[in-house]
Amino acid sequence: MIEELLPESVVAVEALRDDPLWDTPLHPEEAVLVARAVAKRRREFAAVRGCARRAMEKLGIPPRPVVSGERGAPQWPAGIVGSMTHCDGYCAAALVRATDLVSLGIDAEPHGPLPDGVGPSVFLPAETARLARLAEQRPAVHWDRILFSAKESVYKAWFPLTHKWLDFSEADITLCPSPDGAPHGTLHAELLVPGPLVGGRRLQVLDGRWAARDALVTTTVVIPHPA
Repeated sequence: MIEELLPESVVAVEALRDDPLWDTPLHPEEAVLVARAVAKRRREFAAVRGCARRAMEKLGIPPRPVVSGERGAPQWPAGIVGSMTHCDGYCAAALVRATDLVSLGIDAEPHGPLPDGVGPSVFLPAETARLARLAEQRPAVHWDRILFSAKESVYKAWFPLTHKWLDFSEADITLCPSPDGAPHGTLHAELLVPGPLVGGRRLQVLDGRWAARDALVTTTVVIPHPA
């Protein structure tokens, strides 16, 4: 699902629960990061790094450890930008050469309603109003979960360029469904704080895509080089 939402220059690798990547051995510098974690967390941590290393191979880069840096952001080889995500039974990594994209973010979530109380704490009033209209048009889609995932993807694309926290309330995201009724579409994020400088220009709008199928929601945000 992730690969379908990304440009051709991006290499994406996904793994479901029964994929051998869930038994990926960790490098010592990775293992220390989850030494005290529960078994489920360690398996997810290992599986998503297995996806990342396979993506490196597809890009022609020798596989290497993926350690966490500032605020837990993955540290990629020089000249590479990427993003990782995992949820129950699914994980994915997406990598691209920095000459092809400035940054990207991916996220996956179960396609179900958000837990009670989460929406009011993370959505803007305008976003909540738009969610209500979307729910009236297509009630089978869990729009709140898609919006939550979109905010995660926006943050993952934002952070490598700014090294600053982006609160949920600091990006106003509009979800645009496909006109043909298919469970996919685009997303448009307006930053409500000064955006990152890209090619000497302040970037205030981020664009991406979303899909909801096979009990999963996936979202992506890509930041291209200025024309």
